[in-house]
Amino acid sequence: MLKATTVAGISDEQNNDDKRLSFCTGLALDSSNGIYVSDYQNNRIQKWAMYARRSKTVAGQMNGTTGSTMATLNFPTKVTVDLNGNIYVTDSENHRVQLWSDGGMAGTTVAGVAGTLSNELNTPWGIATDSKSNTFYVSDSYNNRIMRYQSGLMNGTVVAGGNGPGKGTTQLFLPRGLYFDSTSNSLIITNFACNNIVRWILGSDHWTLLAGSINGELGTTSTLLYYPSDVFLDRLGNLYVADTYNHRIQFFISGQTNGTTVAGVTSKPGVDPNLLDFPHSIVVDNQFSLYVADSGNYRIQKFLRS
Repeated sequence: MLKATTVAGISDEQNNDDKRLSFCTGLALDSSNGIYVSDYQNNRIQKWAMYARRSKTVAGQMNGTTGSTMATLNFPTKVTVDLNGNIYVTDSENHRVQLWSDGGMAGTTVAGVAGTLSNELNTPWGIATDSKSNTFYVSDSYNNRIMRYQSGLMNGTVVAGGNGPGKGTTQLFLPRGLYFDSTSNSLIITNFACNNIVRWILGSDHWTLLAGSINGELGTTSTLLYYPSDVFLDRLGNLYVADTYNHRIQFFISGQTNGTTVAGVTSKPGVDPNLLDFPHSIVVDNQFSLYVADSGNYRIQKFLRS
């Protein structure tokens, strides 16, 4: 078990001040290990500088006001940050992706309005960027597909799923977390309602299984998952999974399907430092420290590599 410390938020205390969070669902790090958090129920994105006790609102409104204007958000799920400090936000209940420039007071819509067409989204969740091709990918969750957008173009392209909800290898079922693996030119997808993690090589018409059950079975064993929400691939090719409803983080050595619990305790939610309560997002830094959006405890936990 890795040792945990709270690096953002206050355990089991929710609020919209600059010290607290309310059901955080997304997590990202910048080049200086600044922490960006999708503060879901506060309708904002918060940034904690390294070792800071207070945060700064970098998207949405500090007081948690919701809305559909360019300056407001409505249940933002995930966030990612580019090398220039600009952030992309999946603004789920506005069915759009917002781009906020570093220090900006309002965002710009770069993808989505509500619907099912190629320029539309339905409750977008995850997002991943490919800086080399100026492209980003979105988990269009309730359309059961992954969309690709070229910067500057509002029409997207379906690159995974889009064949209705289901458990088949050509389908996705409420995809959430998303990771772009440039080495294999593929997307790693948390197939939430199928309780598995899949790899979809760009240009292919099907996925291959990385973790969990191929037939959608849920469970608490080391080979099964229970509604996973996020995934991260480290530089050695090892896989980390936010196994949300099992209240744990699972670690899969590259090429293996038998996982090890590295944070949390299976089926045991709690507020103690080494317990988790519906973890929704994960990221690993260059020192292999693990950061977890511990949603039900309203905090970000950092687990140091032993």
